[in-house]
Amino acid sequence: MTNIHRGEIAAEIGGERVTLCLTLGALAELEARLGAGDLAGLAERFGGGRISARDLKAILGAGLRGGGNDITDDDLARLTIEGGLRGAAEIAVRLLKATFGDGE
Repeated sequence: MTNIHRGEIAAEIGGERVTLCLTLGALAELEARLGAGDLAGLAERFGGGRISARDLKAILGAGLRGGGNDITDDDLARLTIEGGLRGAAEIAVRLLKATFGDGE
């Protein structure tokens, strides 16, 4: 069961219901992997409304690992996500909102 107050979300990836969470370690992984430098750099990168497939893979992979799933980005890239690319983007947006808030 997910806990939104801890920034956790649930999603169906690869035909399984999984938990994703951008823990401190997952955020540090994203900073390094995407060359963002810091949390403000991540927020700026994702806040512009443009996101690459590489970004999606990095966000979902870090979120899955932060949620306790033992998966590599290469393994993730081979899995199906309901809704395809749009579904992956929606999961990433929900995860980022759960982590950083939605500005409301």
